Amino acid sequence: MHRPLRVAIIGAGPAGVYTADSLQKADIDFDVSIDLFDRYPAPFGLIRYGVAPDHPRIKGIITALHRVMDRGDIRFIGNVEYGTDIHLEELRTFYDVVVFATGAIKDARLNIPGVEAENSFGAAEFVSWYDGHPDVDRHWDLSAREIAVIGNGNVALDVARVLAKPASQMLETEIPDNVYAGLKASQATDIHVFGRRGPAQVKFTPLELRELKSAEDVDIILYEDDFEFDEASEKAAAEVNQVRNMVNTLTNWLLEQDDNPEGTGASRRLHLHFLEAPEEILTDQGKVAGLRMQRMELDGTGNVQGTGEMKMYPVQAVYRAIGYFGSAVPDIQFDEDRGTIRNAQGRVLGADGKPVQGLYTSGWIKRGPVGLIGHTKGDALETIGHIIEDAEHLYTAEQPDEQAILDLLDQRGVEYSDWNGWQELDNYEMSLGELETQSGPVERERVKVVDRDEQIRISRAKARQAAHS
Repeated sequence: MHRPLRVAIIGAGPAGVYTADSLQKADIDFDVSIDLFDRYPAPFGLIRYGVAPDHPRIKGIITALHRVMDRGDIRFIGNVEYGTDIHLEELRTFYDVVVFATGAIKDARLNIPGVEAENSFGAAEFVSWYDGHPDVDRHWDLSAREIAVIGNGNVALDVARVLAKPASQMLETEIPDNVYAGLKASQATDIHVFGRRGPAQVKFTPLELRELKSAEDVDIILYEDDFEFDEASEKAAAEVNQVRNMVNTLTNWLLEQDDNPEGTGASRRLHLHFLEAPEEILTDQGKVAGLRMQRMELDGTGNVQGTGEMKMYPVQAVYRAIGYFGSAVPDIQFDEDRGTIRNAQGRVLGADGKPVQGLYTSGWIKRGPVGLIGHTKGDALETIGHIIEDAEHLYTAEQPDEQAILDLLDQRGVEYSDWNGWQELDNYEMSLGELETQSGPVERERVKVVDRDEQIRISRAKARQAAHS
């Protein structure tokens, strides 16, 4: 074809950016023109709105994503909601290929009694709150003194660490003012993190575990009865470096605790429990009043089975951190059990189970919410491999001109943002950090703007000036 292959990618998180980047870098004999859409005015998805702000590695990831987008060969179109502002058939008029990289942002379900009680929270909701998500209420109830976090993955440790850390230690991050005020007023004294399997089966990584120790004025408490290892656990600790590091770290902490059983007298305590599975969230007048857990035991294979022994923990809030779950995408076949788009290695499947020409998917909405950034890159490569393989049959767009989609959005009054607009917002947030650094007690790289209308106002300021000049 004499024109570039027009590609729309829905979702500007890591999966979307890596898919776009991989396609632009691919060794192919045709040109591509890529538009990267997002429902928010700012790019980067879960990296901006789904990772704890005190993670040092965030800066590196965002820097890498920013570098990709800053090249200028991928066009960012933000504040555009697929299924509302633009629909599938319209996209197929303007693009030869549509890739869905919408991620997974909902909490996986925990099917136990009491889960709907007041102060029973999904961890994803809390993460969105402390990350300044524009669609989340600014207030969060942090009146509970004793808190349970259910889960043994990285998100569970993020939630526990943010709940345990002094607000002053979080102030040096990019958290918005309302989050700092909420954390500062928190009444929490004891945070209990529960995992249903043993120390050798935890899902968090060594980095997340070590970061727990960075919290000031917090004692980490472990329980000797939880340190149970079966044959499979011992084998994993002997053969897998990460498991060995985790087990050694936790065991060393337990030994240190034995040497100082009274702790440091910190104002907050972070309890790590293993081999405990949730049975029921207890309530009083509709509010969380406790958590009933069943003791588990290892079965020799690294899996667990119930013992029938129950224990009740008096907590006033429960955070469910058992994983993310994808959301259905309009006009696309969806697997309700897995929370993914129905697909075959990235090719979207229709109701008849066959690939739909021109439709693809990448990232968590393709394979489920598992794996780290490295998995996302490999996943993107698989998807673009199929796009390249199918390329000669994909030139179907009736209006492939790059301006056509922008004209439609303008006609509909959609206040979309672009990469220049994001840079304006990015610079503005960093300028807020500079102002706070000059007048406050700690250095702040940025202060995140929360309000969506304010984000749009800042990111579209120059576009409005140009339109009126």
